[in-house]
Amino acid sequence: MSDYHDRRAKEILGKIIYATVATASKAGKPHNSPVRFEYDGNLNIYWFSDKENIHSQNVRENEDVFIVIYDSTVPEGEGEGVYFEAKASEVADPEEINRARRIKRGADFPGDADDFLGSAIRRCYKAVPQRAWMNEAQVEDGKFIRDFRVEIALDVLKSR
Repeated sequence: MSDYHDRRAKEILGKIIYATVATASKAGKPHNSPVRFEYDGNLNIYWFSDKENIHSQNVRENEDVFIVIYDSTVPEGEGEGVYFEAKASEVADPEEINRARRIKRGADFPGDADDFLGSAIRRCYKAVPQRAWMNEAQVEDGKFIRDFRVEIALDVLKSR
């Protein structure tokens, strides 16, 4: 890890609003979905999705997910991302659902967790990161050699 990676990872998390969530079924069939996300001070990543979407079904079957938050707004060859290995679940606690909604909408947002419980179509999902990385490139004499990941301490990202 490096100060650069720590700082840049925090910038990406503060700037990018979409994450790609990779899930797998119980049988191991992979699926990848972009989602609008928010995260809290403990680095829990929240998103809201239709409960019948494949990634939602997969989370119910298999809690292991991989999340990428990638800054593709920069010029070609300069893209960087934050990668998370995480454990995901459907959130059933109304208070936690409302807390997740307030991250984006502000502390005064009254919330209505019933929009995401019971017979509602959409659900709230939470991923708890277990490990984090950023991508890095090896360049020699101006020539791209390879890319690799540099691990970032979760505590560093939590101290945003």
